[in-house]
Amino acid sequence: MMEAFFFFFSVDVLAELGDKTQLLAMAFAAKYAWQTVMAGVFAATVFNHFLAVAVGVYLGSFIDPKTMQLIASVAFIVFGLWTIRGDKLDGEDNASRFSPFWTVVIAFFLAEMGDKTQFATITLAAHYQALLPVLAGTTTGMMLADGLGIIVGMVLHKAIPERALKWIAAVIFIGCGAAGLYGAL
Repeated sequence: MMEAFFFFFSVDVLAELGDKTQLLAMAFAAKYAWQTVMAGVFAATVFNHFLAVAVGVYLGSFIDPKTMQLIASVAFIVFGLWTIRGDKLDGEDNASRFSPFWTVVIAFFLAEMGDKTQFATITLAAHYQALLPVLAGTTTGMMLADGLGIIVGMVLHKAIPERALKWIAAVIFIGCGAAGLYGAL
């Protein structure tokens, strides 16, 4: 059980490196107290990932394991390429009529819809058919990655090149996808 949790955790940390929602967390940390940002990120992540896990478990219940491994492997390669492409904020960090907490929750939830971390969560849940471990692992991974993003944004301010983080995450994703394809074929 712990092995699965750490696997799901690791996948989500990698998916979040240099992601739009990590950039969003950094931007909000420049405007609001980091505690408010983390609380909003947590609330949005739990809700978003619960929906993603539910969809994934449902899809996995009627897709055979060999096909699911192929889909997951191709998805990992796509996530790697998506990571290289990168994301940019499109005004999601702009001021809102809501309190800072609800501004973060709403913006983060909407930014996460259709994002690679959401697709990774769906893929993992479909493949492993494990609601709670996937939800716990991916949510914890998201919180760590965004917490690191907030620290980097507040303290180090570009000391770690974003491009280097993206390439490391991309290579790991593509390598895992290639290994999965090799195993499936």
